[in-house]
Amino acid sequence: MGTAGDAEQPAPETKKSSAAEPPRTLVFTYGTLKRGFSNHGLLQDLAVNSDATFVGAATTAARLPLVCGPYRVPFLLNLPGSGHRVSGELYAVTAKGLERLDELEGVSRSHYERLPVSVLLAEGAQVDAVAYYAHRGYADDLWARSGEKGFPDYSPAVAAGYIRRKDRPQQLTFLEQIRVFVSSPSS
Repeated sequence: MGTAGDAEQPAPETKKSSAAEPPRTLVFTYGTLKRGFSNHGLLQDLAVNSDATFVGAATTAARLPLVCGPYRVPFLLNLPGSGHRVSGELYAVTAKGLERLDELEGVSRSHYERLPVSVLLAEGAQVDAVAYYAHRGYADDLWARSGEKGFPDYSPAVAAGYIRRKDRPQQLTFLEQIRVFVSSPSS
């Protein structure tokens, strides 16, 4: 896991900028943004405006923990070597699309951090991308709360019990919900 002094690294690009097509960043999705899950509609909306394109299935090159927090919200933890090689999907996203994803993921509110990740495509090629990791301010606590056990995939079975943001208690902020979750005993 990085330290507070780490500078945010530039996002990897899949294509050089041209007048016809803006540069794109490869984004690895592993949870609710995947096809068939509750937030995938955002990527579909971005695709309509050519701000996101599905690249293919991908798996993290390194083992990383994928855990569930409060309300079965998925979190990838920046703890390389722990957990599993995580399965997900890869998208090529414009800067406008990244802004929308950053907003969904609460990057400016310290919910998630957009950081580099190396992934393997189905045909075996390894590419550099970015992913939304649990913010370093609570990632270690989530790992401890999970019993230092993660999932290789955010599958429908793992996601069972997921509660959409609009249906969660509104009197607590997302970070307060995480604090309550990590301080409660695991079942």
